[in-house]
Amino acid sequence: MNLPLLVGVLVVKTLIVFVVFLTTIAYVVLMERKVLGFLQFRYGPNRVGPWGLLQPLADAIKLIFKEDFTPPSANKVLFVLAPMIVGLTAFLPLAAIPFADKILPDQITIYGQTLDLTVASLNRGVIADVNIGILYIFAVAGMAVYGAVIGGWASNNKYSLLGGLRLSAQMISYELALGLSIIGVLMLAGSLSLVKIVEAQKDMWFIVYQPLGFILFLTAAFAECARTPFDLIECENELVAGYQTEYSSMKWGLLMMGEYGHVVIASALTTTLYLGGWYGPYLPPVVWFLLKTFAVIFFFIWVRGTFPRFRFDQLMYLGWKVMLPLALVNILITGVAMLYF
Repeated sequence: MNLPLLVGVLVVKTLIVFVVFLTTIAYVVLMERKVLGFLQFRYGPNRVGPWGLLQPLADAIKLIFKEDFTPPSANKVLFVLAPMIVGLTAFLPLAAIPFADKILPDQITIYGQTLDLTVASLNRGVIADVNIGILYIFAVAGMAVYGAVIGGWASNNKYSLLGGLRLSAQMISYELALGLSIIGVLMLAGSLSLVKIVEAQKDMWFIVYQPLGFILFLTAAFAECARTPFDLIECENELVAGYQTEYSSMKWGLLMMGEYGHVVIASALTTTLYLGGWYGPYLPPVVWFLLKTFAVIFFFIWVRGTFPRFRFDQLMYLGWKVMLPLALVNILITGVAMLYF
């Protein structure tokens, strides 16, 4: 075993996936602006490059050169730390999400050295095929709330603090439903590994067996990502911009990357758990995975352009009195069905 070369292959693979993920986030922002423009009968970005395709690059340059302002009364260490936590927790779950079956042969030869790429699943379309993949993703994604709460408190602004507090209540209410909604999937697949879960859907997608679990998971994912109609943490007419109010330049850019990164991760996870992952006819597996993921992302955007925002009491009612009992019922039904069928 040539360990340095194997590590090199892993680093290159990780960098490629990371660059693709960053590019996806940039163009999901553009996609959202274009789709919302279409839904609202107005033009989206159409000036920078052909069809506005270079708008994400222009936005990045603008954010880099904007003044980076820190309020004098803010806790400066925590104020800087918060966007980093939000950004990091959006990127880390990517490591355990499989996007294809095999992307490389079992063995390759580099400079006369034969490498066994089955080591650490280097030949497969996932950075780390861990047997607790879904548990790892939930643990890391759950840390994102700390970044927002710390940012809201460190800003020393009442709107920011209220946004952070609202997010805490929202996350506690919906993480229970989110976790319980996938228990049915875990019972059917018999594993916490996301690769094993996708392989269990080779003949039939889990959305067929778990329609209620799918609806509950998707609804809770909207709340976890704080997207419309659950974007009460930053609703402009009440809290200016919530915990993001005092942020500017690349700190604000990191918060935005974190928000859209969570949308991409939630869409990829929906594809993995319920829509058969990379499985599909004729097209390469990675293309099927991307098509399904972007279809879910489009649904996120369509809901934002179509549905009004809930009141906060309605959001709490839905989380505790509707989704939580339904998630428990879904587990019971799945258990009974597995026992008798």
